[in-house]
Amino acid sequence: MQKSLITLLLFTNLLMSSERFTNTNNISDERSFKEFLKWTLTSKNPERVEIEISNEWENLDQDYKDYIVWIGHATFLINVDGINILTDPVFSKRASPMRLAGPKRYIPPAIPLDKLPEIDVVTISHNHYDHLDIRSLKKLFERNKDTVFLVPKGDKQLLQKKGIKNVYEFLWWEDKELNKELKFTYTPVQHWSARGLRDRNKSLWGGWFIQFPERTIYHAGDTGYSEDFIETRKRLGSPDLSLIPIGAYAPQWFMGYSHVNPEEAVRISQDLGSKQSLAMHWGTFPLTDEEVLEPPALLKKALKEKNLDEEYFMTLKPGKIFNLSQQEP
Repeated sequence: MQKSLITLLLFTNLLMSSERFTNTNNISDERSFKEFLKWTLTSKNPERVEIEISNEWENLDQDYKDYIVWIGHATFLINVDGINILTDPVFSKRASPMRLAGPKRYIPPAIPLDKLPEIDVVTISHNHYDHLDIRSLKKLFERNKDTVFLVPKGDKQLLQKKGIKNVYEFLWWEDKELNKELKFTYTPVQHWSARGLRDRNKSLWGGWFIQFPERTIYHAGDTGYSEDFIETRKRLGSPDLSLIPIGAYAPQWFMGYSHVNPEEAVRISQDLGSKQSLAMHWGTFPLTDEEVLEPPALLKKALKEKNLDEEYFMTLKPGKIFNLSQQEP
């Protein structure tokens, strides 16, 4: 079963009686065994469809600045003022602890790991295998021993065990400044964490609010809809650009607490007061029941219903260069 990994992790809801971290609303996202069994027995395997990939990224060179490239899923290469940031880097063939089992990619990473520019900062939203790929992180560290890794509270040891250094971990609203002109703040979202059967919610989950001298960028990680984004706006202001998930929501009755659908993704963008948003977390791994091309179609529908321009919340082609210098800061 393609979604066997997420099935296993969700099953930890039923095995863990105590939680180290909780969402801000203190509402449990645990599911009953009856609900778990219902989803398992009725789950669908979407048809494998490869979305189109662009090779425009090959035009990048060391003098090219102020851009974003969606590499796939929640992985973005962000360059602002020549500083390279990589979000939730997953370059393995599967989002899984095993090389031969678990959700297999529909598409390869738009930029191969060995073709990336030198990465200055890596951000991790939470420790699920489709967001924290330890093999990729180790390779990134081996390429540049000065790369800084920003991780949720509870995940630092995971990286250090693999010999990765320059690792800093965060609770919600904690931040780190680099070069006095670049600030990362870890923010709450509604989700959960686990990499096995005994570590349910023993590390944190969240988004990253990145403040540059002339613009702000927000990466939402993975989340259900909540009021956390209104609070983020109150505390940190409205981002110029937000990177928001639109996939892994079906069936809604089972996934809705921890994954937003496209309509809710638009609401998040509005709650944040984001000037513009880019879609992520779709078209890369078979995690839930929706068809591969459904999320962007529903996103367009939601924008139309709210009388919003399609450029307000865009879906990028993996590998295509999104030029930040042409966007209003």
